[in-house]
Amino acid sequence: MNDVFITKASTYLPNDPVSNDEMESYLGLVNDTPSKARALILRNNQIKTRYYALDKNSQPTHTNAQITARAVEGLFDENFTKDDIQLLSCGTTSADQIQPSHASMVHGELNVGKSIEINTSTGLCNSGMNAFNYGFLSVKAGVRDNAVCVGSERFSAWMTADKFNHEAENLKLLEERPIIAFKREFLRWMLSDGAGALLLENKPRENSISLKVEFIDFYSYAHEIEACMYSGCEKQEDGSLKSWADYPSDEWLKQSLFALKQDTKLLDQYILVKGAESLRASFDKHKLDPEKIDHVLAHISSGYFKNGLKEEFAKKGMDFPWEKWYYNLSEVGNIGAGSIFIALEELMNSGKLKKGEKVLLCVPESGRFAYSCALLTVC
Repeated sequence: MNDVFITKASTYLPNDPVSNDEMESYLGLVNDTPSKARALILRNNQIKTRYYALDKNSQPTHTNAQITARAVEGLFDENFTKDDIQLLSCGTTSADQIQPSHASMVHGELNVGKSIEINTSTGLCNSGMNAFNYGFLSVKAGVRDNAVCVGSERFSAWMTADKFNHEAENLKLLEERPIIAFKREFLRWMLSDGAGALLLENKPRENSISLKVEFIDFYSYAHEIEACMYSGCEKQEDGSLKSWADYPSDEWLKQSLFALKQDTKLLDQYILVKGAESLRASFDKHKLDPEKIDHVLAHISSGYFKNGLKEEFAKKGMDFPWEKWYYNLSEVGNIGAGSIFIALEELMNSGKLKKGEKVLLCVPESGRFAYSCALLTVC
C-alpha cells in the first residue's frame, strides 16, 4: 500500500465578496418584501461576507462545473499539468443537473485531452470528504498515481426569490402572512458558493508543504435519527420523506419542494453531540492523543455552534485550546462540501504549518447526521 500526500491545494471563489447588507440585492426579495428573519439568522451565524455566482439581477455568472474547474486549474503548474490527471473525484450538494454526473461536466469544462477516471459523490457536506476518500483509497491501493479531489457548491441559484415567490403568493391567497416557512428561509442566509481542490500523489513534493493522509473515517447515524436537512422532498408527520416525484407537478413550486430545508430543532439536538461521539470513536480506534493535535479544522454551518462544539469535544476528553482551531466561516460563508477544502488550502498557504505537525479535519453533515474526520501530518 502506498503513502498518500496532499501536495497542492487550490480555491476558487466566484466574483467579489458579498456583505450582509447586499445579500437581498443578489438573491432578491421574496414577494417583494424584505426578510424579517434575515437579521436574526445572520446575527447567530456570524457570517460577514460570502460569495455568489450571481450578478445583482440574480442572473448566474458561473455554473457549479465552472467553479469546480477553476479550482482544479489552480493545481496546474510545471510539476502537474491537466494532462497528468489520472482521476477526478468531485463532491457537491448542488450539481447543475440531475444527470449527467457533476464530475462528467467538470471533466468537460477542463478540456483535458484524454479519457480519465471520474467519480461523483453527492449528498451534503460530507460529499466533499467522500470524494477525497475515493481519491485517497485509489492512490493508496496503487490503482492511480494521482487524484484530483474537489468539494464545491453553487447554492445561490437555489436561493433566488423567484424560487419562493409561488409559496409566498399561495400563503397570501390563504390570507396568511406572505412569507416563506422558516425551515426554507433559514438556509437562504447561511450558504455560499465556491470550490476547493486537492492534489493527491504517492510521494511528497520537495521544498514545499505536503500533507500525509493518515486516515479518513466516516460515521452515519441514520439508523437512529430521521432526516434533518433535505431537498427534493417534503417531510411527513412520521418523519419520513415524500419524494418530489410523488407530488403533482403543480405542487413543486407551491411547496418549494426543491428548496433546501432544515429541521432546526433536530439540528440543535444532535449535530454537536453526535459529532463529538464520532470523533471520540476515531481517537479510540487510532489510539490518538488529543494533546498531539496541532491544528483543528472543523467545518461548522454557523458561528452559533462554535463554542458548543469545543465544549462537546472537551466532554469526550478532546479539549483542544482555541489557539489550535482554524476557522474562515465569517469571511467565506458556509460552502458545504467545499468548506473543509477551502479552509485547508488557506492553512497550507498560511506559513503556519511546521514539519511533523498534525492537522485534524472534522466535517458534520446534518442531512441525516453523518460525520467524517481525517488526520494529516505535515511533511
